[in-house]
Amino acid sequence: MKRVGFFRSIQMKFVLIYVLLILFAMQIISVYFVNSLEEKFTNNFKESLAQRVELLEYNVREEILKERDEESKTLEQDVRTILEDFSAGDVIEVRVIDVNSRIIGTSDSNKRDLVGQRMPADISVKRALSAGATEDKMYVDENNGKRVWVRTSPILSNSEVKGAIYLVADIETVYGQLDDINEILFSAAILALAITAVLGITLARTITRPITDMRRQAVALGKGNFSRKVKVYGQDEIGELAVTFNNLTKRLQEAQATTEGERRKLSSVLSYMTDGVIATDRRGRVILINEPASKMLNVSRETVISQPIVSLLNLEEDYSFDDLLNEQDSVILDYSTHDRPYVLRANFSVIQKETGFVNGLITVLHDITEQEKIEMERREFVTNVSHELRTPLTTMRSYLEALAEGAWQDPDIAPNFLEVTQTETERMIRLVNDLLQLSKFDSQEYNLMKKDTDFIEFFNKIIDRFEMTKSQEVTFRRKLPRYPIYVTIDQDKLTQVIDNIISNALKYSPEGGLVSFKVEEHGDTIQVSISDQGMGIPKKSLERIFERFYRVDRARSRKMGGTGLGLAIAKELITAHGGHIWATSVEGKGTTIFFTLPADLSEEDDWE
Repeated sequence: MKRVGFFRSIQMKFVLIYVLLILFAMQIISVYFVNSLEEKFTNNFKESLAQRVELLEYNVREEILKERDEESKTLEQDVRTILEDFSAGDVIEVRVIDVNSRIIGTSDSNKRDLVGQRMPADISVKRALSAGATEDKMYVDENNGKRVWVRTSPILSNSEVKGAIYLVADIETVYGQLDDINEILFSAAILALAITAVLGITLARTITRPITDMRRQAVALGKGNFSRKVKVYGQDEIGELAVTFNNLTKRLQEAQATTEGERRKLSSVLSYMTDGVIATDRRGRVILINEPASKMLNVSRETVISQPIVSLLNLEEDYSFDDLLNEQDSVILDYSTHDRPYVLRANFSVIQKETGFVNGLITVLHDITEQEKIEMERREFVTNVSHELRTPLTTMRSYLEALAEGAWQDPDIAPNFLEVTQTETERMIRLVNDLLQLSKFDSQEYNLMKKDTDFIEFFNKIIDRFEMTKSQEVTFRRKLPRYPIYVTIDQDKLTQVIDNIISNALKYSPEGGLVSFKVEEHGDTIQVSISDQGMGIPKKSLERIFERFYRVDRARSRKMGGTGLGLAIAKELITAHGGHIWATSVEGKGTTIFFTLPADLSEEDDWE
């Protein structure tokens, strides 16, 4: 989990908001307090000096109105005495001016030489002397840069102006006090903000700690860890949120377990079902394919993901994805080659919501190669049986019609016609008997009567019988062990197999040819081979000679009286004995038929 920096965290935001609110409140309070305090201080300062000026004005007015003789002190002397008694730490200078704008006294001992001179032009003095108006003003002294307060007030007697008092006071002390107070307020604000920040961090942690825990829990949930629980710190809204989060975690864990179980079931079903399954998204691209489908299509699951389904099934020329969505019937996929038939059947099912929105397509593949092969063999079997029966029946009908038309009266023709009819009848009987026997094999009705048999002795008797009855100049050569080999077989059924193989070898062997018989031991089985020097079998037909009614040369085989079922019956009987039969051949040089049988070696040891 990536750690969130402090300055980007919600905790920092809480603290910052909290501090800014406190700071904003303190600024408003400080501005209001300082402004009010400044106004209060300046008003008190002015009122204090105004009261003292009024007292000074009364004393000066009395001196101005006082009658004087030669022995009395002059007005300037009396005013000087009054001004000497008028002392204040904030007062810089006080001047007394008569109605003629002449200075009659000053409190500044350094400016006593101004007494008797006219007051410099000043608008407030003129207004006080002319109109009796009281004025005050404040300005900054250019010499020292300090603020000073000037008050000009008239000296009235019965509403008549007798003079004026010009007072200059140092008001900077008031603002100095305000500056001290501001420093105190600033220090208090800094201390308050520091305490507020600490309290804010503590308060923010009480809020952000459970949120951080829930964030960690959410990350753990994303990774599939449902064991963690969020600690509940209280019963407030955040505490209720933590409880709800824990309940959600429990529900998610249960849902995950259910989903995982269903996923495993589905995965097991998809893996072990014999049919192939392919799922697509709504655009027709593969999102899932099980192992059987991969094997059927000979592809890997990694390479086909996101591949269009129509491309995967090689249907681009005939179908689009929309066509497959609307396809109701099965689609046959023929991947057969010249050497190997391979046919699949594809069924399509649409994944659709209740609203009708198509989410994708499910394709189920089934291998119907064997079904198609069986169906083809069935059709070929019916055709072959029909052909095999029709040929002798047609021949018989022709000869019988000739006999019915009077040929039976001809002593030269009639016996020949009857012999042909009898021969064809016997061939049909053999054909029907072979078919009945194969039908029993298909129903697993072998009815084998097995017993322990010395196969070497048994095989030699069959070869001797053929050697005595053969009509061709064909040589028999035997490569058989001189000791007994015991097998458990049905002698009648195995005699039928060997008779059929030897008969075929004699049929296709040329005059002066050689038929070889050989028996070999291979572990717990024996391998029997019968070879001829006939015309051989083409390579393309070699694997099909054990199929029913299959003939390499149909015309010649039928002429020799065969039904085309001998080797098919031989294969069924050898398989029933637990063996295997096959053939090898070289065209123009001959054919060899091999078959194996389980051997009882313990009997052989006891016999010895």
